[in-house]
Amino acid sequence: MRALRLGSAAVLCMGLLALSGLGAADEPKTELKAGDKAPEFTVKDDTDKDWKLSDHVGKSIIVIYFYPGDLTGGCTKQACAFRDDSKKLADKGVEVIGVSGDSVKNHQLFKREHKLEFTLLADEDGKVAKAFGVPFKVGGESKVKVGGDEVTLKRGATINRWTFVIGKDGKIIDVNSKVVADQDSKKILELVEKLDKK
Repeated sequence: MRALRLGSAAVLCMGLLALSGLGAADEPKTELKAGDKAPEFTVKDDTDKDWKLSDHVGKSIIVIYFYPGDLTGGCTKQACAFRDDSKKLADKGVEVIGVSGDSVKNHQLFKREHKLEFTLLADEDGKVAKAFGVPFKVGGESKVKVGGDEVTLKRGATINRWTFVIGKDGKIIDVNSKVVADQDSKKILELVEKLDKK
């Protein structure tokens, strides 16, 4: 009888483990690497129009950089570095796209405040980040200075700082999950120069 009870307990434990394993398999973690095809997506840009990756693949090398929040310290340094290097990047055939969990309105404010000319995408529900395997948390807000005034910007998601480089063939060339904000654009330039030499 005792052996039967122990056997039943073992079966129950194994069943629970199997169920928990199935739950984990329902949402596999995406881990993109160089050589993988970049996931297709459509999301609103800073003009509130749909932006589709497939409309841009094949025309240039695409840099998609994920960042936590508009007008925050590190994110401003990163964006301004891309702005300052924009001509060099364009001359190398590179299109820069910033992605955060901010709203279209926040993006418009960020672009106006720092004279950013490249596209910013509003990934408010974190779907694009998830497709690329970039960690994020739901929600977030930041107190920032705009024209000398302090304002609170709220966002739908706070996404980790990762950068992806996508080739004209739609495949990922490079993944950087340990981005140094103000050095990101320089790293991209170095990478593209190496590609030119191949």
